[in-house]
Amino acid sequence: MERAIEHDLIRRAITGERAAAGELIRAHQRSVYAYILRMSGKPELAEDVVQEAFVRVLANIHRFDFRFRFSTWLFTIARRLYMNAIAKSRPAYDTDFVGSMGAPGTAMPEDRSLDDERSTVHKDAIQRALMELSDEQREIIVLFHQLDWPIALIASHLDMPEGTVKSHLHRGRRRLRLIFQQHKGLAEQFQGITQGIGA
Repeated sequence: MERAIEHDLIRRAITGERAAAGELIRAHQRSVYAYILRMSGKPELAEDVVQEAFVRVLANIHRFDFRFRFSTWLFTIARRLYMNAIAKSRPAYDTDFVGSMGAPGTAMPEDRSLDDERSTVHKDAIQRALMELSDEQREIIVLFHQLDWPIALIASHLDMPEGTVKSHLHRGRRRLRLIFQQHKGLAEQFQGITQGIGA
């Protein structure tokens, strides 16, 4: 989404326009869900975190600083909620507000009937491999390859020096390569790892 269009939607959402708020949700819902799903490996947790992130964002949208990207603000909130959620046994979120803005076609991307069996196996293998990485490596690989975030933005988002981000990225890729090589029939999938992470 172009920044000018996004800013217009934010301004309209600030005034209470539900259609604008709904459009912001639809524009970012899938990418935030995919990010949290890759981080957690748990669809239900990812859905809860994403819905609560939008509740927080929309409740505080009047505080948005237009100097920054809306997606960066949203992902920062989602990340904090995820970190809080994994520290608890089971988060309890109020999702009625976001649910009331839902519209046909805005459901979370859980319907595997759209994927063939090979694609499902491929994604599952990648997810299992990602879960064997450290939290830092997994998050940086997901942000870099799935979301196409530049190193500088990742460093700012994680409050980490760029050199450290690059180091985690390098070690994470190396670890993924080893994981895939250790599993018979999966080594060739590493060649398409960046595409698969974003799938």
